[in-house]
Amino acid sequence: MSNFSEIISKNKLVLVDFYAEWCGPCKTMHPILKEVKDALGDEISVIKINIDKNQSLTEKYRVKGVPTFMLYKNGVQVWRQSGIVQKNELIMLIKSHN
Repeated sequence: MSNFSEIISKNKLVLVDFYAEWCGPCKTMHPILKEVKDALGDEISVIKINIDKNQSLTEKYRVKGVPTFMLYKNGVQVWRQSGIVQKNELIMLIKSHN
């Protein structure tokens, strides 16, 4: 994930999802994130990071539990939360940073 810094530095909002294949709540969030992306289209990019395959990135960003979500705007983290987040809450949050 060498281009992670480049991706989060884009002008548009970037939602990062740190997840694991074995994580039940992560599986619950998968269709929710798809619905959020479908609802917002080009307003946001959604990036999924598998913590088991990207341990250095997981450590760098101090991800202790999954799912952990981070929202970036112009390379700056504007929001972070762990656990399940409802679709409408995510959409409102993203729109508030647009």
